[in-house]
Amino acid sequence: MKKLYFFVYSILGGICIAIGGIVYLSVDNKVTGALFFALGLFTICVNGFNLFTGKVCYLFDNKPSYLLSLGAIWLGNLVGTVGVGYMIRFTRVVPIAEKAKTVCMAKLNDGLSSIFILAILCGMLMYIAVDSYKNNPHEIGKYIGIFTCVPVFILSGFEHCIANMVYFSIADLWGPKTIIYLLVMTLGNGVGGVILPLARKLRFKAEAIPSGEGKK
Repeated sequence: MKKLYFFVYSILGGICIAIGGIVYLSVDNKVTGALFFALGLFTICVNGFNLFTGKVCYLFDNKPSYLLSLGAIWLGNLVGTVGVGYMIRFTRVVPIAEKAKTVCMAKLNDGLSSIFILAILCGMLMYIAVDSYKNNPHEIGKYIGIFTCVPVFILSGFEHCIANMVYFSIADLWGPKTIIYLLVMTLGNGVGGVILPLARKLRFKAEAIPSGEGKK
């Protein structure tokens, strides 16, 4: 039963991101859309739902079996985003599919190295956002990270693998090439997500070494 709830919470995480993606596509002003997209991550954090790009940041804080949990979260996010993305195609807001197609084609016409780099930068911002919510002692500070980092990665054109699942679904552009690009985005988000926490670990380890020890 616990595993079922875990997977359901992963699906709900995908649904929250899907809603954020839909509102982003639905408004003409990119800044407004990016700001409202952040509602998805806000809802996930407040309710304790699972999001791959947030959970992957703590990979090295957990046992190797955590990789299996990350895989389950990714699949749950996929179910949530794809389900909502395709359901939207049967509603009156289906015109956003054209905008989604434009967004997706820009990604699929890009090089994989560019996609990977942009995904790394997105992963770093996701870590700042989720860790701020998790560890910032100030109530306002807990939310500032979410409502600044999310718009920044969207407006900068960085690649978020779960958000892109939504866009690919609304645009109905799934195929072998899309899957390859999505996997590269996922890897980039993972790499970016662990950079800052690993740097923090190394700093703490260095500070724990007695000052004279390094001179021996």
